[in-house]
Amino acid sequence: MIEESEGEPPKAFEPHDHATCAAFALEAATAACAERGLRLTPVRQRTLEILLESHQALGAYEILSRLGKDGLGSQPPVVYRALDFLVSNGFVHKIERLNAFVACVDPAAHGSDAPTAFLICSDCGTVGETVAQDVASSLGAAAERAGFTVKDAKVEVEGICPDCRKSAE
Repeated sequence: MIEESEGEPPKAFEPHDHATCAAFALEAATAACAERGLRLTPVRQRTLEILLESHQALGAYEILSRLGKDGLGSQPPVVYRALDFLVSNGFVHKIERLNAFVACVDPAAHGSDAPTAFLICSDCGTVGETVAQDVASSLGAAAERAGFTVKDAKVEVEGICPDCRKSAE
C-alpha cells in the first residue's frame, strides 16, 4: 500500500514504480465501487486510466480526445459525466488553478472528504497530492474564530518540484 505521512513529500515527487502506483489506485477505485455498489463503466475506467498514466493534471478536452481515439465517445458530455462520477467518489481531484483533473493515488487516504493539498510544479506540470491535516486544522481554527464553519479544505500550491529544481541548478 502506498503510504504517506504528514511532512513527507507526495509520491509524485519521489522516485517510485509508477506502474505499481497506477495499478494500486485503479485497484482501490475498483474495490471502492464494488463495495459501494457503484458502476465503473468502461468510459469511467478509461478516464481514470488516462489520468493515472502520469502525475500531471489533464484538461477535460485532452481526456476527451483520448477517449475518442479509443472509440469511447467524442462529445463533451461523455467526459464530463465520467469526471463528475470520479470526482464525486474521490477517485479524481479537480485542480481549480489549472481547470484540470488529476487521479487520486490513494483514494482511502485522500478521499473527497480528506483535507488535501496539491503541490503543482509550474515547470513540468507534475501535481503531488498530500493529506494536509495541519493546514486544515489551522484553517479550521481561524474559521472558527471568525464564526465560519469549514465544509471542505483543498489547498493548491504552485512551486518547483525537486527534479525541476535540480535541473535548474
